[in-house]
Amino acid sequence: MSEKLLEIKNLKQHFNVGRPNMIKAVDGITFDIYKGETLGLVGESGCGKSTTGRTIIRLYDATDGQVLFEGEDVHGKKSAKELKKFNRKMQMIFQDPYASLNPRMTVADIIAEGIDIHGLAKSKKERMERVYELLETVGLNKEHANRYPHEFSGGQRQRIGIARALAVDPDFIIADEPISALDVSIQAQVVNLMKKLQREKGLTYLFIAHDLSMVKYISDRIGVMYFGKLVELAPAEDLYNNPMHLYTQSLLSAIPLPDPETERSRRRKSYDPAVHNYAENENLEMREITPGHFVYCSDKEYEQLKVQYSN
Repeated sequence: MSEKLLEIKNLKQHFNVGRPNMIKAVDGITFDIYKGETLGLVGESGCGKSTTGRTIIRLYDATDGQVLFEGEDVHGKKSAKELKKFNRKMQMIFQDPYASLNPRMTVADIIAEGIDIHGLAKSKKERMERVYELLETVGLNKEHANRYPHEFSGGQRQRIGIARALAVDPDFIIADEPISALDVSIQAQVVNLMKKLQREKGLTYLFIAHDLSMVKYISDRIGVMYFGKLVELAPAEDLYNNPMHLYTQSLLSAIPLPDPETERSRRRKSYDPAVHNYAENENLEMREITPGHFVYCSDKEYEQLKVQYSN
């Protein structure tokens, strides 16, 4: 395994919405992301995966825990200079390509915003050359530079969003459901573009999504979230071929198969958290069942899983 780029330690993000109990959107999750890899983060809507991404990049201040980027505490940064340096290294691609681009700005100004903030161009000519280069990198052309977002399709807008994220030469990109608002035919194009850019530029991704089949295609490892908890973490192939947590099994059983005959006879698995029936004093934590494959479980479940998956 290569060098750790990001370390998440017991991260919590709780929201006080005026009720007796806070909403625990992210509730004590721990994982690492290594340089050059793609970690997929999946789960149903409301499980806390997007909140995790936004807390990592400091759109939200963490309630508790640590986010270490290249060994430095992200939420411990205070000075504007430190934050500016951090913001250049970590960028985000947002879910909705229609809402994430300013409709009053030209594509050139949208892409060059980061270039301007960080002073990466010495002249207007150099600035535009960089914009043209980025447009070409994401499969658009320089004629698009002077147009406005409403003149583009959803797939093209997401390409513009990717170009904007790339403009400051980041090391790490959080992709927050970047394909969920796109047509199926366009989704593969955007994912293939991201994979190509990763190979060429050595990028590291946190790819957040609810489409498990697409996450498998782009990810090296996958983490599964359920109600603020990380319940399983494993290499992508291992997770798909050998899911251990009941919730992961239920998610995978819901993916439709291309064979109508098999699909008609296939049984879906439902997940009822009550089946665990955890006692208050049970020690629940992420435990390694097989090499690199972690499951959130109790002491008793750990022993059962070790026996079940030891061979």
